This record gives sequence, structure tokens and C-alpha cells, in this order.
Amino acid sequence: MAMGFDDLIVGGQLRVGTGYCAPIKEGDFKINGSAHMEGPVVVGLGKEIKLGAVGGDPDSEDKTGAGPANLRVTRGRNNDKDCFTGAIKRTLQTEGNVRVNGDDGTPWAFNLNGNQEIQGNDQTANGLYVTGGSSVNSCYIEGDLYVTGDIDGGNKGRLASRFAVADSKPKPFDMQHPTKGEGNRLRYACIEGPEVGVYFRGRLRRGKEIFLPNYWKGLVHIQSITVQLQPIGAHQDIIIKRWDDQKIYLQSNGGMPIDCFYHVYAERKDCNPLVVEYQGDGWEDYPDKDYKDPNFSGPPNIITV
Repeated sequence: MAMGFDDLIVGGQLRVGTGYCAPIKEGDFKINGSAHMEGPVVVGLGKEIKLGAVGGDPDSEDKTGAGPANLRVTRGRNNDKDCFTGAIKRTLQTEGNVRVNGDDGTPWAFNLNGNQEIQGNDQTANGLYVTGGSSVNSCYIEGDLYVTGDIDGGNKGRLASRFAVADSKPKPFDMQHPTKGEGNRLRYACIEGPEVGVYFRGRLRRGKEIFLPNYWKGLVHIQSITVQLQPIGAHQDIIIKRWDDQKIYLQSNGGMPIDCFYHVYAERKDCNPLVVEYQGDGWEDYPDKDYKDPNFSGPPNIITV
């Protein structure tokens, strides 16, 4: 039997099906405006609902059987003159919070097919919080990841392996050859040593003082400074008389004008000195990971006074 109504107003409860439904509190304490529908409910254009296999998996390619869910919603198109628009842009819109508790009906409690946007608010510390899963990987992304902010985390797997290899090998840069061009490469590697060192180099003409960068007084241990000099044009018997946190003071034989190249090296003091030898099975066992542990804040590795 079928019944048709132009309008239907239900002041109490709407029941479709049989059996007691506790969530709507049937009886004397029923919730007005509540509804219970025992069978599947379709909202929108029913012909757009994809069917599953008869008596089988709702995700099957066989589209001849029952629908894949108890509540099925499609984007409807209503040409009634009382509607705002005939093309409704969203299938479902909620104002308020939504909670989904999955079960073993399908592997995924929530499937999204299409582009997604998540805009967090200030009610929690994170706009997206992911945990759980049957493996240690709570989040799996197939494809590239682009992040405009900072990333904070450890490393494992391929990334850890790459870091381990990088720690044990020279630190090179590799580029197209600057003069031979395409089809040729140039590779240089960093100089390595038992300190966190910096350098300053240049040429001194007709002077007796090498002026250090003014920020070196806050950057380096003055007692770690070393200087190499290379006279230009003739032997000048240049010596280093003394140094401080601002200058290197030179002297030449017989007061000859000085013309030389110079390299000045020093060890940084804004961080702890490098722990050159330590016990461990890998780089993660390094005892002073942030170079700030007061137990390792000793004198510089290179002392020249």
C-alpha cells in the first residue's frame, strides 16, 4: 500500500519499521521531533546511488545489489520555483561537531574521495591529530608532501638510513662544471676537523693590523685563534706579535711595508665544543645533541695560549 501527502507534519515521533528504539526514548518520555527508520534512507537523487553486489561486498564492482550504506546522500537538484537554486553545491553540510565510530564493516571508518580542506580553531592545540593503526605508521601519504611551516620529529627508515650514510661520508657539493658546461660535473667536499670552527681570510696591504669581524668577540674563543700568513712579492719576515678580540698585530723585518695573505681560524663559543670521541653504536648516541649540555661546556678543543 502506498500513501501520498502534499505536506506531512509530525509533532511527536516518526517511526518507520518495527521494534523498540531506545535512543529516541519511546513512551511517556519520548523526544518530540525524533525519528526512527529501520531500513536504508536515501536523501537526494536515488538513481545516483551506486549499488553493490547482491548479498555480497558493498564495495564490489558488481553494481546490481543493495546500496552500500544505511544512510545514502547524493547531491540533489530541485527545480521548484521556491528553491534558492536548482544546483545545490554540497551534498551534506553540518553546523556543529560530528563524531564517527567505525566498526569492522569496512576497513576504513571514514572514506573521502576528492580534495579536502581542514581549518582548525583554538579549542585544541592541533588542527589535525592522528593516532592508531595496525602499524607504527599512524599516517601514510602516497605522493609528495609540501609543508610551508617547520617540521619537528625524529627519523627512521629511508630517512634515517640516508642520514647514517651522510654522517659517515664526506660532505660534498656537486654542480654542473662552471667552465666545461653540460655533460661535465664538479664536486668539492668540506674540510672536516675536531672542532666547531670558523675562519676569516683576506689580504693586508701597507698595514700592521688585521681587523677581525666585530662580532667575533661574541662568537669565538679568543684563546683558540690561529693565524697563517703568506708574504706577497718578497720575504718580509712577518711575525705575529699578539692578538685580542679585535685585531691581529703584526711586525715585519726592519719596518718593511707588509703585503700578505692571511687566514684566521677560531673555535665558536656560542655552543659547546665538539665531543670528538664518545661511546655508542650510532650518531643518535652523541652525548650532547643540542650542544648546550652544561656537562660538556668545557674549554675549546683548540687552545693556542
